[in-house]
Amino acid sequence: MTRFVTHRPPSVRLDGSGARRDFARAMKSTLPLSAAAALLALAACKQSPQIVDSNPDPMASELANKAPIALPPAIKAEKTLRCKDNSLVYVTFFEGDQQAIVKTDKTGAGTVLKAAAKGEPLVADGGWSMTGTPDSVSLTQPGKGALTCHT
Repeated sequence: MTRFVTHRPPSVRLDGSGARRDFARAMKSTLPLSAAAALLALAACKQSPQIVDSNPDPMASELANKAPIALPPAIKAEKTLRCKDNSLVYVTFFEGDQQAIVKTDKTGAGTVLKAAAKGEPLVADGGWSMTGTPDSVSLTQPGKGALTCHT
């Protein structure tokens, strides 16, 4: 009796799983090599990229020469003060002591008072003037005399 023996390499199976395994091994070894070769080729090019601006800003030079923008001062305190004539004023004090907003009505429009330097009276057009601290102020309104107001 004669037996026919076919010789198969040990990595090939009848279900094909060996072929997939061989392909995966080959890819694991060639993929890092090809990635390294691509990176080496890119590293060899020492040219700077050329930037082409197809839409230049017409105000670029004007904006570059402008002074830096200063942020508005932060709010230091918001107080409701009672004055000698029994009226109320609502004052928002700002950091730096060079600006305040005064309202004679809680929901009304405010008047911005400013000082040129710290320590000087806060003033606004029309006869507004104010000096003091967030706890006690001397306020002069248009058409009225000076009032002392405190918390």
